[in-house]
Amino acid sequence: LLESWSSLDTVESNFRPLVVIELAKGTKEETIEWLTKRIVDKKANGGAQLLIKPLVTENGVENIYLVGASHLRLLLGAESVGLVKECSDNSMRTFTYSSRKTFKHFADDNHNFLTMAECQYIIKHELENLRAKDEKMIPGYPQAKLYPGKSIVRRLLTSGILVQIFPLHDREELKKLSHSWYGRVKVGYQPLDDVRCYFGETIALYFGFLEYFTFALIPMAVIGIPYYVFAWEDYDKYVLFATFNLLWSTVILEVWKRICAILTYRWGTLLMKRQFEEPRPGFHGVLGINPVTGREEPVYSSIKRQLRIYLVSLPFVCLCLYFSLYVMMIYFDLEQWALDYHKENESNFSSLMLYVPSIIYAVVIEIMNRIYRYAAEFLTSWENHRLESSYQNHLILKVLVFNFLNCFASLFYIAFVLFDMKLLRQSLATLLITSQILNQFAESLLPYWLQKRYNRRMKKRTYSKKTDTDLSLAEQVNMEKDMGTYLGTFDDYLELFLQFGYVSLFSCVYPLAAVFAVLNNITEIYSDALKMCRVYKRPFAEPTANIGVWQLAFETMSVISVVTNCILIGMSPQVDALFPDSKMDLVLTVALVEHLLLAIKFIMAFVIPDKPRDIQMKLAKLEFESLEALKQQVRAFQMQL
Repeated sequence: LLESWSSLDTVESNFRPLVVIELAKGTKEETIEWLTKRIVDKKANGGAQLLIKPLVTENGVENIYLVGASHLRLLLGAESVGLVKECSDNSMRTFTYSSRKTFKHFADDNHNFLTMAECQYIIKHELENLRAKDEKMIPGYPQAKLYPGKSIVRRLLTSGILVQIFPLHDREELKKLSHSWYGRVKVGYQPLDDVRCYFGETIALYFGFLEYFTFALIPMAVIGIPYYVFAWEDYDKYVLFATFNLLWSTVILEVWKRICAILTYRWGTLLMKRQFEEPRPGFHGVLGINPVTGREEPVYSSIKRQLRIYLVSLPFVCLCLYFSLYVMMIYFDLEQWALDYHKENESNFSSLMLYVPSIIYAVVIEIMNRIYRYAAEFLTSWENHRLESSYQNHLILKVLVFNFLNCFASLFYIAFVLFDMKLLRQSLATLLITSQILNQFAESLLPYWLQKRYNRRMKKRTYSKKTDTDLSLAEQVNMEKDMGTYLGTFDDYLELFLQFGYVSLFSCVYPLAAVFAVLNNITEIYSDALKMCRVYKRPFAEPTANIGVWQLAFETMSVISVVTNCILIGMSPQVDALFPDSKMDLVLTVALVEHLLLAIKFIMAFVIPDKPRDIQMKLAKLEFESLEALKQQVRAFQMQL
């Protein structure tokens, strides 16, 4: 491997641009020279050993640079990031350059062995691992301090010298993917393997979960329609529906773990070793020594962080929750006003007015959720978390708690304080449908329309008669650099999480919730696919083995749904009639049933394996082989001694 690195040339005749680096206008020449030198320098000298060229346009050289790599460099990079590829014997193994001939479809002249997304991920990894050696600052910018081991790219970003880094689209491949993914309306599965090859595992796994969740909702929707049609006011018949819902919510989440394992094993990410996490770009502190790596890096007191969390963030979140409840009480005042108005007038207009408070409240909920999201991001960033995973966990916790209370508090209040099942059904339907329409508009239709309008303006100005696939490289880069940046799957999973709450928490009151969820998700698949291909810049691929903390969030929601549905069943007149003398017996019986159902739920979760048996066997076989190889290395070393 050392020979391969040393023989690696930094010049390749067939330069293939993969990643774009945009520097701020007016960036000093000495900074550009230093950065490009560090990018092309050999690994032994602390460089990335990549290829870089300036983008030449009609106006000359702008502060935009194209980064690529030779085929050999990408193969060595695949080994350093721990990519897992399929071998000739159909097993999945971590790629090593020395054993490259044993991998399926590998050939020295086959430049498609690594997908474009994998190549771009390797380049991103190498750029992010460009570290300062003995530099004390970025040349030309004395205020941009450096220290040994500091990520150069992260310092350039935080200093505003580097505007953005993004991977280029492959116009031909994107056109093919668009056609097979959303270009035609069809009944069938999404091309998840193609999505994974183009966008990476994180995005492919989200679309896999969205598709699976949509199919999983179909039984609930099919059963819910006759309940809605034939037993609209008879809540007693919903006992069976609620019981089915409890089992359904457990089974679908456990089966998803198995499907997730199948997908990620096939894609190789189930076997990828977790890399040591570097400090996140926004982390700051006094320069110190990391006790694990021994490297110099910023150090920030965990006590200070805890004080910020508990003395500032927590009170702020509580204040926001109180404000959310205050808005909810205003909504109930509006509901009462609409009801009084309808009683006085008894007209078609007054009947429509009954739905107006719920629609207004649903819009206010969406606005509050979005404003709170910005506040939560600011607070979590201010808390100064060292690792990106810690930052994400604290952000998700803040957002989930507020969104849960904001979206569901009114439904809990109607169900368990007002005991008004008719109003509960009306509010649930209005909140669900209004939130779905608003999300579709805000997340997909509006960005698509704005981007299409911008593209039309750009084409008229420069290349009116060309199609997307005929654009020159300079025109393509200039168009893509101004496209919106995809901020990750957070909002998409959050939308599904809230939808899962609407369907599972009070489904026995409004069985049509699953029907509307299915219809929404079908359009969501197409609109999200359109958004990824046409609205946003191509995101970097991110390997992942599961949906992360969202799995726990969905499982928590399913536990809460057991409690709410049991209480709703206990409140039904049929069950209430069984205990005419003692309400305490009713409460105890409902609590006992709820505990039994929770016990069944956890037993099912334990009994259903997270990974199919064949994948368990393959993983065990790989572990055995790696242990045997390690033993042989130890024996060989002992014999040399």
